[in-house]
Parts: sequence; C-alpha cells; structure tokens
Amino acid sequence: MRIVLTGSNGQVGGALRPLLEKSGTVVVPSRAEFDLSKPVTLAGALEAFKPDLIINPAAYTAVDRAEDESELAFLVNATGPAAIATWSARHRVPLIHFSTDYVFDGSNDRPWREDSPTGPLSVYGASKLAGDLAIGAAGGPHLIARTSWVYAASGANFLRSIARLAGEREELRIVADQVGAPTTASAIADAVAGIVLSNASNLEGLFVRNAGVVNLACAGETSWYGFATAIVAGLRSRGAKLAVKTITPIATADFPTRARRPSNSRLDLSRLRDRFGVTTPTWQQALSSELDSLVALQREQAAC
Repeated sequence: MRIVLTGSNGQVGGALRPLLEKSGTVVVPSRAEFDLSKPVTLAGALEAFKPDLIINPAAYTAVDRAEDESELAFLVNATGPAAIATWSARHRVPLIHFSTDYVFDGSNDRPWREDSPTGPLSVYGASKLAGDLAIGAAGGPHLIARTSWVYAASGANFLRSIARLAGEREELRIVADQVGAPTTASAIADAVAGIVLSNASNLEGLFVRNAGVVNLACAGETSWYGFATAIVAGLRSRGAKLAVKTITPIATADFPTRARRPSNSRLDLSRLRDRFGVTTPTWQQALSSELDSLVALQREQAAC
C-alpha cells in the first residue's frame, strides 16, 4: 500500500508515520510539495504521488489567530481538503481526514454523536466544519475522524504549556467549566493505524458503510483544571522539581480568549467501538504514558 501522509511533522502525523511504515510505503511530502493553502496545486501533486490511501492530519490549528486570518484558515482547513477529496473521489482512493470537537457549539449536556447538529463558535471551528462538509459532498470513500483536546510529549500543546508554567509559577489559574477528553496523538495514531491495517483490502467499503465520520478520543472526561491538576501530580510523582503550589479553578469568563471555545467537548465513542472495533485508553492511562515520554525527553535534553 502506498500512503500519502500530510503533516508528518505535526503531533498526529508524527505519531502515525512509524506505525504506517510497518505496512507499506509512506510518502511524506513537505509543505512546499503539498501546500493546503494552494489548493490548485494539490491534484497535480497527488497524480505524481499515486497513492492508494491519503491521510490528512495537516491543518490550520491556531484557534485564536484564525479569528483574524479567516481566509487562510478556510484555505487550509476547507478549500485544500475539498481539492484532495475531489481527487480522491475521482480516483476512488480512500481518504482519512481529521476534524475537531470545535464543530459543535458545546451547549449539549451529553456527549456529541457523529450525527449531532453542528454549530461552531469560532472561525477555526467553522473552517473545519466547511472541510468536513466539502469532503462529504465530494462523494468519495472517506473517513473523517473527529478528535478533541489533542496533545503529545512534543510540540506546542496544553501538556507542554502546563509543564513549563508549573516550573516557573507558584500559582496556575485554569479554566474549570469546559469539559472534554484529553487525547494523545499516539492514541489517535494507534486507532487509525489499527483501522487501516485491519481493513487494508476494503477501506472503501468500510468507510462507505460507516457514514464517513467517527468520533476518536480517549475515554472518560475532565476539565482543563482537572487535566492540569493531573499533569502536575504526574510530573511530581516522576521526580520533577516544580515551583507551583496552587492550582486555582476559574470560569471561562475569567480567562477571555479571542475565539470562543465549546463548554462541552465530550464525544460519544459508540461508533468507534461498535463499527470499527476500537476501544481507546482512558485519558488518565494515556496521560501516564505521555508523561513518561515527556520526562524521558526532558532528561535527554538536559543531558545534551
């Protein structure tokens, strides 16, 4: 199998690459070779790559900056994926694309299902939803994996930010009224690679049968405050020297951001389990593994 994997330097793409390389040839184009902000160039690039499967984790993810860069956000998150999906449909090449809990408005008091009404609160969320809809409209074999609160031991994310701030400040003030499931890039990669490798001979049929969308997150739920508290406790148990003494829960209103975030980002994982046979780890289990990786990385860097 010849797989085109975008965004291989990102969190999800970076976690996927070594897993996919076990089963086939993985083409990892640079941004210059495959630039989602230049949609007219993408079909020609795909013709040259000749993939059997396209996996697209690449995205514009600067949630607050997107409020001022809406044109770029929509190019990368909607128009670019639409061009990929059009090529995919024409050649019947399966496409796996990644979406976000930000397509929902957060008002529901239950976990969001794949068919729940959407209502993004931000430009970022609107641009991702536009990409989802364009991929569906193209009519090709596709799977859109909706994720939430993605992080990893490397890169720019909540885990890394809390680890840094906990080493610098005595008090952390963290939002406690937004709820979701922190999800590691490795948990996402394990699930996607498992789906691909187990169904390599009939991905098209699998995607068509399952309505093209699946929620993919770690199990369980917490708030950003709960997540931060668990990170600090986990770092301390691994011997990290931290300055933080107090973690204070605050309301969203006390921490204004340029873009609005959904208060409920919980995702219903029934379809992932029942139709794809995938059960993800709890967010606590995934965090423990990622903290091990983070501490090992920090020690390696300190030794250099």
